[in-house]
Amino acid sequence: MKRLFIILLAFSFVLGMIHSAVAAQKYPVKPINFIVPIGSGSDGDLAARPLVAKASSVLGQPVVVVNKPGAGSTIGYYQIHDAKPDGYTIGMGTVTLVTSKIQGLFPYDYNDFTLMGTFYRWPPIIVASTKSKRPFKTMQEIISFAKSHPGEVSVATAGVGMSQWIAAMAFLDSTGLQFNAIPQEGAGGVTVAQVAGGHTDLGVLGVGSAKSQIEAGNLQPIAVLGSKRLPGKLSNVPTLKELGYDVTWESFGIVIGPPKIPKEAFDRLTQAFEVAAKDPGYIKYLESRSSNEFYLPPDQIVKFCSGYSAMVRKIMGKAGVLKKK
Repeated sequence: MKRLFIILLAFSFVLGMIHSAVAAQKYPVKPINFIVPIGSGSDGDLAARPLVAKASSVLGQPVVVVNKPGAGSTIGYYQIHDAKPDGYTIGMGTVTLVTSKIQGLFPYDYNDFTLMGTFYRWPPIIVASTKSKRPFKTMQEIISFAKSHPGEVSVATAGVGMSQWIAAMAFLDSTGLQFNAIPQEGAGGVTVAQVAGGHTDLGVLGVGSAKSQIEAGNLQPIAVLGSKRLPGKLSNVPTLKELGYDVTWESFGIVIGPPKIPKEAFDRLTQAFEVAAKDPGYIKYLESRSSNEFYLPPDQIVKFCSGYSAMVRKIMGKAGVLKKK
């Protein structure tokens, strides 16, 4: 009986040690899902994948990209927001994390997620068609013509409420002149085709979408809406601010998670993605895609997004599409 008691006691001790060892394991102990709320191969997706790969090596666990596009990114946002807050489902937020609630498309915004750092930004670019009857080459030419011909300069934009549409409206409003803005169904390729084909005089496009047509000579770069010039081959294109217009608009990426992620997981994720965002190889990759590195720590993101929110409300209010005041 005594011997059996000793055996049971030893067995209990071993079980306790195993339990303690498991409990002592630090986050993460299994793969992490990283939801990208836009399609595979899009600019944002291509910016996220190498970042995630670097963060995975820092964390010591696989971080798996899962694309969940649709409904203006809100399908993916719902899955991130409603996930179990254990740090094993996180994802990417973009400027739509600011705009969707204002448009009445989504009940949450950046205030309703765990924010863990930004990682890149890219500005839209204003281009002129070399095929239109008015092949503008400079902003000065555009403004001079628009002053004497109100409403005649046509500008292709993304669909109403989309990021590049907001950029276009901000620019046009800053001139104080009348243009003929023509929103397209969607963005990207549709808008590029309109301008490159000479169907409109100007367009406001993502750099990635416009790049091949710029290289083909069908689009003339006029100005960048970013806070600084683009890296690489387009570094000679001035910003709007350099040309005297106080307008800046840039799409961006934020690492986000559901609310109430435990501190241990939050700290590890924040540290890993900061390392990834500042990695020289990652920064060089962004530059190759005409994007800029951009890291903000979690405590600065709400203020940053709130600035965008004020700008969006003003533009959507003027356009009559503001849904959430």
